[in-house]
Amino acid sequence: MTYEFETLAHADGFAVVAGVDEAGRGPLAGPVFAAACILPAGLEDAGINDSKKLSEKKRDALYDLIRERAESWCVASASPEEIDEINILNATFLAMKRAVDGLSVRPDLLLVDGNRCPGTGIPERALVKGDAKSISIAAASILAKVSRDRHMLELDALYPEYRFAQHKGYPTKLHYEMLKAHGVSPVHRRSFLKNLDEK
Repeated sequence: MTYEFETLAHADGFAVVAGVDEAGRGPLAGPVFAAACILPAGLEDAGINDSKKLSEKKRDALYDLIRERAESWCVASASPEEIDEINILNATFLAMKRAVDGLSVRPDLLLVDGNRCPGTGIPERALVKGDAKSISIAAASILAKVSRDRHMLELDALYPEYRFAQHKGYPTKLHYEMLKAHGVSPVHRRSFLKNLDEK
């Protein structure tokens, strides 16, 4: 993973570049998380990559490294209630805005994973599959993914009957079985479960 897109941004006159990514758009339960991260130079060989391509052990190690070495980072979320109220896309953008607002250093440019930008008021560039192209976005993807997975473990302790530790809220066969057995919990996204009876 290289600084190619960060270097291009610097060449265009943007001094401080932050990567932004989300985790948890698809699950039936729990918040959607987002992270913003400003990396220093020199982390090309640290193993930072798209969080989906890394083992849990490697993600955990990189999560600690990124938090230690980043010039600034922030993780934020939008709740299941917010997802139901404003839809998952807008809730994702809300979480991204919260993460960017939480940075201790204001970036000049955001590199955002995906094909749409959250509209933060800061210059933004959308990068499709950016978590596999930009080291800053990849770092943000790791921060968001690890943070969300750990939050789902906390929810597992609160609602053990749903077995969140196993499926992290994603729409697996097991999760649907637990929903049928126990009904909808306070941390489920009700707008995602409108057709539950058909499953």
